[in-house]
Amino acid sequence: MLYSIQTLQLGVKSLFLHPMRSLLTVLGIFIGVASVIWLLAIGEGISKKAQDQIESLGADNIIVRSIKPPNEVLNQNPTGRGMQIPAYGLTRADYARLSDTIPTIIQVVPVREFRQTFQKGRRKVDGRLVGCTPEYMDITKLSVFDGRFLNEIDNRESKDNCVLSSKTAEILFPYENPIGQLVRVGDNYNYRVVGVMNPRAPSAGIGGSLAAQDFSYDVYIPLNTLRTRVGDTVVIRRSGSFEGETVELSQITLKVDSVANVMETSELIKMTLQDKHKYEDYGITVPLELLEQARTTRMMFNVFMGMIAGISLIVGGIGIMNIMLATVTERTREIGIRRALGAKRGDIVRQFLIETIVLSVVGGGLGILVGLTCKPVTMFVMATLKQVNPDLIASLPEIVQEIKPIIVYWSIPLAFFISLIIGVVFGLYPAVRAAKMDPIEALRHE
Repeated sequence: MLYSIQTLQLGVKSLFLHPMRSLLTVLGIFIGVASVIWLLAIGEGISKKAQDQIESLGADNIIVRSIKPPNEVLNQNPTGRGMQIPAYGLTRADYARLSDTIPTIIQVVPVREFRQTFQKGRRKVDGRLVGCTPEYMDITKLSVFDGRFLNEIDNRESKDNCVLSSKTAEILFPYENPIGQLVRVGDNYNYRVVGVMNPRAPSAGIGGSLAAQDFSYDVYIPLNTLRTRVGDTVVIRRSGSFEGETVELSQITLKVDSVANVMETSELIKMTLQDKHKYEDYGITVPLELLEQARTTRMMFNVFMGMIAGISLIVGGIGIMNIMLATVTERTREIGIRRALGAKRGDIVRQFLIETIVLSVVGGGLGILVGLTCKPVTMFVMATLKQVNPDLIASLPEIVQEIKPIIVYWSIPLAFFISLIIGVVFGLYPAVRAAKMDPIEALRHE
């Protein structure tokens, strides 16, 4: 035990004789360990954000959304009098068919939405007019800030009530309580405000059939009211021209009785809709399927990021070998003296291995400490960039703008263990080379 302590002290003392060289050697391992922790943390943060967005859709939900087909297809199916207004998408008959024929579906939530202008006095805001049922609040995980959401009576009696999103209420009613006030929607109708919602983060576009949704500038009215006041055909005039569409339902969200039945139910939905839709004017998004894909991608991404960081550790190991080979050459005479005084080859190997292990342990420890600062440093850098160059940040994908690194705790012992192994492996050759020196030739070395 005493001999091992003395060997350790000798190894540390040898490293302190060349502090700059030792520091540069430690730097390679330090960067490697820190990069393993940082890259895995950033990858985990991005992956977690993507999974949260998918999970917010509900693992037991299936989303069917109307998709506008190409113009050449739409022109074959016009409606309207004197105007070529295309008709496409989901219908109320689809809604009834899905509700009645598939036993594993326990809830069906229809939605109709389009862009509209909302006005209160001189204040205006452009946003989404969403015709929905009371279940829409739960299915989209909205919450009420003031007042209430739409109820069954509002929808059954087609009442002129509306609920404002947080940003819409803030713009139209900056200095007063909106509850009970009237809001003009479009050019013709006024709706009485019965509630205001809490802010909700936008959802990114997920899957080819589900576009990104921003809930900040919404106005929610009963679905039956929208059908009665506006109808299925919406025409928007701009600078003497117009564009329009005839869509009965923009989206149908279906809740399945069990996660185990989601994939089977999605196939039944597809077969049910295929018979009634000649053109590809709808898309089916299965959050559970996307979630499984995201988890698989996460594993692949973490492996890839770990491999990249592992290259840094290997480079650091090569640095250790290079320095230790130079050290062996410089200390040839010392090795000869030790061998002449009775040191065995194992003693020489042990001494040089201890020096490489000390370098690896110090580099790994420093790398862990810096790696744990990943989240605060990343948040500080992003906040600084938002102030210095907001246009650059705005051009980045939203998932990157809101990145919050998550430390993968198993990466800490893994990176440290790998750094230790690399220190031993890359330090073994110089140590063996030193031990194999002929003592006589070593003593003659100048």
